[in-house]
Formats: sequence, structure tokens, C-alpha cells
Amino acid sequence: MFRHVVLLKWTEDATEEQRAEVARRLGGLPDVIPELRSYQIGSDAGVNQGNFSFGVVADFDSPEDYVVYRDHPAHRAVIDECITPILAARAAVQYVL
Repeated sequence: MFRHVVLLKWTEDATEEQRAEVARRLGGLPDVIPELRSYQIGSDAGVNQGNFSFGVVADFDSPEDYVVYRDHPAHRAVIDECITPILAARAAVQYVL
């Protein structure tokens, strides 16, 4: 199993509608990218100050399946259309389970 974890921090001027659209669009990706074995997304709970705004944890059978997801047109569209306009910072890691 291969895991991809990404943390996103939104800009100060990101609206609630923009943040909700990111979640909605990302949440639809398992329906169009069969390589996703597990896909969990969510906004930060707000317990600790300074955290990132949003997290994604995605599991795949292999690194090659991750690359299919990474480069998939539906995933790229969410990044280009919804995430990039409100993105202040990003951190990611991939590892073998």
C-alpha cells in the first residue's frame, strides 16, 4: 500500500464558498479515479493554532497508481480551478505502508 498525505493552508481571503468547493470537488474524485483505494479529506478542527487548513490522505496499491491520481485530469482541474487560487502553503509526503 502506498500513502499520499497533503496539507493545504488557505489564504486569509479564501471564502467559505471557495473552501467548500474544494471539499466538494475533491470528495468526488473517488468516483472518477478507480486507483484510489481509500480517500479521506477534511478541514482542520481548529483545536491548535497555526495548523494547516485542510488535509488529504489517499491510499493506493502502488506508487504507479498514485501517479495516475496525481496526473489525472479531474484531479488537476480541482487543483488548477479551486485550490491554487486560495492556496497560501502546501506540504506533502508519500510513503509505503
